[in-house]
Amino acid sequence: MLKHLRPLIDPMNIAAYLAWVAIGLEVWMSSPKSTGLLPAAVLWPTMVAAHAAVLALFLFGQLGTWTLAMRRGLVWAQMLIALVMIASARYTAVPVLLIIAMAQNAQLYPARPLALLFVAVNAVIYALLRGLWQSSSPVLFLIINASFQLFAMMTSWYAVTAERSRDALLAANADLVATRSLLAESVRDSERLRLSRELHDIAGHKLTALKLNLAALARDPRLADHEPVALCAQLADELLADIRGVVQQMRLHDGMDLRSALVALAAPFPKPQVHLELAPDARVADLAQAEAVLRSVQEALTNAARHGNADHIWIVLRRDEDRIALDIRDDGRGSGALEFGNGLSGMRERLEAIGGRLQVERNAAGGVQLLATLPVIA
Repeated sequence: MLKHLRPLIDPMNIAAYLAWVAIGLEVWMSSPKSTGLLPAAVLWPTMVAAHAAVLALFLFGQLGTWTLAMRRGLVWAQMLIALVMIASARYTAVPVLLIIAMAQNAQLYPARPLALLFVAVNAVIYALLRGLWQSSSPVLFLIINASFQLFAMMTSWYAVTAERSRDALLAANADLVATRSLLAESVRDSERLRLSRELHDIAGHKLTALKLNLAALARDPRLADHEPVALCAQLADELLADIRGVVQQMRLHDGMDLRSALVALAAPFPKPQVHLELAPDARVADLAQAEAVLRSVQEALTNAARHGNADHIWIVLRRDEDRIALDIRDDGRGSGALEFGNGLSGMRERLEAIGGRLQVERNAAGGVQLLATLPVIA
């Protein structure tokens, strides 16, 4: 529960609460100067209710898991209420509500639409100042409020841009670290396979030749009862059996261990919290399989963080008979049918190219369940 309330104590949100209270002091404690749009009897309670509604919409947007369109709609509702308040009564502090709204818009729109929205909002304010307020200096009042709007927008814009750049840099660094771990594991796996082959082909071959020569010596009547020859033959048998056992053990562990690469990939994600479970026998056979698993996990992490607003994600890599299974699920709170965008489509294509399959579905709670399978290559 506390995690869901954490956005409420964001420093920029606290600044918005203080501004809302400061505006409220004028709305609550002074008689409104009507513009004639509303009857005097209902003007003050309407202004108080509208002021409270702006805060409710702001909190509603911070607490819920909303799509971009819904978040924009909540901010538009705040702006419309603020404009109605400006049109209904001459409160000098009420236009500050639009500063709060424009700071939110800076997080929701690209630069060009944001600039057009800024111009449109302030054009409406100017019209209200000239028409309903009949202000003697509407331009000065407008410049003061517009400059504060612009300052809030730029501050919010650069904060969001810096956060996105930081996340992109962390993700890129994690990708590089994971790829480096993957390549290092590939080198270790190749070296292990090379050593097992050399032990089998070179040492095994020479020991077999040694055994044959010792057997020939043992058949010589002059050495039939010679104890050192029998001992050498026994040692050669034991050494050849030991080498074959070592080679067999090395081949049993053929494959690439992805733990270090997956841990590095998940490191920059403060949310969702990653729970990793890798079975000892779930080792992929080659670099192509390892790349497919790594990119699938990367895409699932990105989707859970950006779109699902998940707190936890569980990643399980296990072996099911003749297949390697990658099972990923999160506790996100999404809604609606899942759409295969570029990320999921690329994941499916990468898996199918190496004989794998992908199944993706949304569970009843809104989280995403992803199951990828790969063939075990002998």
